[in-house]
Amino acid sequence: MRDRITVTVEGGVADIRLDRPDKMNALDHAMFDALIEAAALVCDTGGVRAAVLSGEGRAFCAGLDFASFEAMQAGGDAALSDLTGRTHGIANRPQYAAWCWRELPVPVICALHGVAYGGGLQVALGADLRFATADAKLSVMEIRWGLVPDLAGTQLLRHLCRDDVVRDLTYTGRVVTGEEACRLGLVTRIEADPRAAALAAAQEIAAKNPDAIRAAKRLLNAATLVGPAEGLLMESVAQQAILGSANQVEAVAANMEKRPPRFSDSPVA
Repeated sequence: MRDRITVTVEGGVADIRLDRPDKMNALDHAMFDALIEAAALVCDTGGVRAAVLSGEGRAFCAGLDFASFEAMQAGGDAALSDLTGRTHGIANRPQYAAWCWRELPVPVICALHGVAYGGGLQVALGADLRFATADAKLSVMEIRWGLVPDLAGTQLLRHLCRDDVVRDLTYTGRVVTGEEACRLGLVTRIEADPRAAALAAAQEIAAKNPDAIRAAKRLLNAATLVGPAEGLLMESVAQQAILGSANQVEAVAANMEKRPPRFSDSPVA
């Protein structure tokens, strides 16, 4: 992971940086592995309450490193022979490099600058929130290479934009600016410094009841998958577990006493 991604943790926030600036953080097999390993590391690190995903250098991620994959294909690399194999739960390995951020139990904010093309955009779509510069460039670019988005993009896009917008972006591969992407629903906020804004937002989230934040992410993830009856019951089960718990009592006390809360990281829900 170290030659592709760096991870530091401070104040309950994991700062995850794609660190291949000479290739504009392009995705190769090592980067797929590093993304998955980074998510696992964050998940296993005690005290992490939010995460920020960003890229070093001129861009967040320029998409697939085609030169690397062509070399592997020419050498008969077995990893490219069967994309239908489910190696990580419901996903294959490349898909999980994007989907792992959705499965991470804490909120993830992705900071976008420069370009987020193809697979790079799909990795960003796995995050809970996306902050971008107004002039960032985003594209569902696979159609330019005669391909379909297959890093979980179709599943992630359909919950963010109108159906016809998703089809437009997918069929044409057109490049949109951060400003247009925000209007379309791909981007959450426009920020002059997306990483700084993402870190500040993550710190704000980290200061909230971690039991409620984790439960909220589970509920919101499930809301796109389950029916109303199951979703309403999930809300009630989560709330019942949180009500009266130590962290919920502390949240009320801190709010009433106008002081910073002191939460425990032992989850109850």
